Amino acid sequence: MSDLENTLILTLDTGAVTIRLRPDLAPGHVGRIKELAREGFYDGVVFHRVIAGFMAQGGDPTGTGMGGSDKPNLPAEFSREPHVRGVCSMARSSSPNSANSQFFICFENANFLDGQYTVWGEVTEGMENVDALPKGEPPRQPGKIVTAKVAADA
Repeated sequence: MSDLENTLILTLDTGAVTIRLRPDLAPGHVGRIKELAREGFYDGVVFHRVIAGFMAQGGDPTGTGMGGSDKPNLPAEFSREPHVRGVCSMARSSSPNSANSQFFICFENANFLDGQYTVWGEVTEGMENVDALPKGEPPRQPGKIVTAKVAADA
């Protein structure tokens, strides 16, 4: 964990997850994730959509998949970075420039998403804790983010 300013620590109810942020790929999205984490926005927010073999999605304060922060939506920062196990990417509606606060973490390779969703990080430790999240759309007892902190602030 050399770059503390670009390391996100998610404490899930299943355990800790360390994410290396990628401002080289998506500076605007990384800035938003850090801003929301520092405001405590993600604390207590559930993973409302968890599909085995695909991904875990969270970041919606309403827990429905329809909500976001009160900040403006972000312009897309698509890259060639592949959606593989552990990659963190922004969720969005059908509009490419609609990412706001929701994100997902890939369980497996999901290359059909490449170039259509903004990759902003990758899990470097604790992927087993993402794997342990309850599955469902939505899960009956959804897993949640207890706290989200930028490592430099911890």
